[in-house]
Amino acid sequence: MNLEDDIELSDEEEEITADTVLKSIQSAWQNERLAPEILPHRNDMVECMLGQIQHMERNINKLPKTDLRASIHKMELSRIKFIICNYLRTRLNKIEKHCIPILNEEKQRIESGTNYLTASEYKYAQEYLLNMQNHLKTVVLNKVPNNMQTFETSKMAVYPNLQTHVFLQANETVNGVVLEDIFGDQDEEIDLEEGSQHILQYKPVADLVKNGKVQLI
Repeated sequence: MNLEDDIELSDEEEEITADTVLKSIQSAWQNERLAPEILPHRNDMVECMLGQIQHMERNINKLPKTDLRASIHKMELSRIKFIICNYLRTRLNKIEKHCIPILNEEKQRIESGTNYLTASEYKYAQEYLLNMQNHLKTVVLNKVPNNMQTFETSKMAVYPNLQTHVFLQANETVNGVVLEDIFGDQDEEIDLEEGSQHILQYKPVADLVKNGKVQLI
C-alpha cells in the first residue's frame, strides 16, 4: 500500500518504483508551472501514477475506518492527486493562452514524431481555436463590413515570453551555455556546475529543462 511497489510503464519493459514515477511527475509539474512555454508531456508517468492511485485506494478501503494508516494514506493520495490535476490544468491554461503558436509548432512536431501534446491536448487545442474563431465571428466580424470580416489567425497569436528569467538548479554539470546579450554586443558563455543555482533567461536553458539537465525551482 505504499509507493515502493514496482510498476511497469505501458510502453517499456523496465520496471520502476512508484516513488520514482512520483518524483518524475513532481519535477515535470514544477517545470511546467515555472516555464513560460508548454513542455513535452509526461503522460506516460501520469497514466502510471493514476494506476497506482487506484491500487492504493483499493488497499485503503480494506483497512478499518479507525486505522490511523488509512487517514495518513488518504492524505498522501490527496497530495498526489492535486499534483497531477494541477500539472494537467497548467498545461491546459498554456494551451488556451498560446493556442495558435502551440498548434502551429505542434503540427511540425507531429511530422517529426517529437510532439509535445497528448492526442487529447491536441484535439482540445484545435477545438479551442475553432470555438474562439466562431465566437469572434458571431460577436464581432458579422457586425462589420464584408471587407473587414477576414479572420487573420497570425494577428491573434499570443507567444510565450522566452526571454523571461527563471530560477534553476543544475542536475548535472553542463558546459558552454551561451547567454545572448540583450544589447547585441557580445554573447556570454558560462558553465553550470552540478547542484549550482542560477537566475538566467529561459531561452538559453530551454532545451536543458526539457532533457532534465536542469530543474526549475
